Amino acid sequence: MTPKFVLPFIAATLVSSGSMIVEARQPKPASVPAKTAVSQKKPAQPVPSEWKLFTAPDGRFSVLMPGIPKQDSQTQKTYMGEINLEVFLAQPPKQEVAYLVVYNEFPHSYGKITDPQEILNNVRDMALKTTQSNLLNQRNIRSSNGHPGKEIAYINSGGKITRSRIYLAEGRLYQVMAITTKKQQQNLAKTITGYLNSFHLVLKK
Repeated sequence: MTPKFVLPFIAATLVSSGSMIVEARQPKPASVPAKTAVSQKKPAQPVPSEWKLFTAPDGRFSVLMPGIPKQDSQTQKTYMGEINLEVFLAQPPKQEVAYLVVYNEFPHSYGKITDPQEILNNVRDMALKTTQSNLLNQRNIRSSNGHPGKEIAYINSGGKITRSRIYLAEGRLYQVMAITTKKQQQNLAKTITGYLNSFHLVLKK
C-alpha cells in the first residue's frame, strides 16, 4: 500500500466498520404499564442534553459534547506498522445522532511527502467509497489557528447523513463528525453546526 492511500484508508475505515461505529440508531421505547400507555396523550419529548466543553486527555483539542464522551482506542495495521485511532463518542438519549472526534498520529515525514490538500481529498474519497455514500457538499477550511482542513457532507444508501470536518495538524489527522438521519439532520442542523464550530485545536508548546 503506497503512502498516498494509507491515511485515508485508516480514517475512513472507522466510519464503516468496527464494533464502536455508530449509526444514528432509533432509540428503544421505554416499557410502561398498560394503563399508563393508554392514558398518555402526548409522545415523550427528547431528553435535553447538557453540552459541556470536553478537553482531550493530552490537551491537544477541545470541543463541546452532549455529556462526557466515551473513549475507545482501535489499531490499524499498515506498512508503517500499527497506527492507533483514538475515538471519542457521545450519543444524546432519545436522539438519532452520534457525535464523534477521531484522530490518528502519522510520521511527520508523511506530511512532507504529500500535499495537505491531497491527503484531505484522499480522506474524502475513501470515506465516500467505504461507506458507499454520495457527496452532498464540500469546502476547504482552516482551523482557528491556521491548520488546513476540509468540510464534507455525505449520505449513504440507508439515508444516514454525515457532516465531517477533517484537519491536518502537527502530525495528526483529526475527524470531527456528526452522523444522523435525514429527518433529524433538519432538526439538528444548527446544533451540529455549533458542535463543529466548537472544535478547537491546541498547538503543542
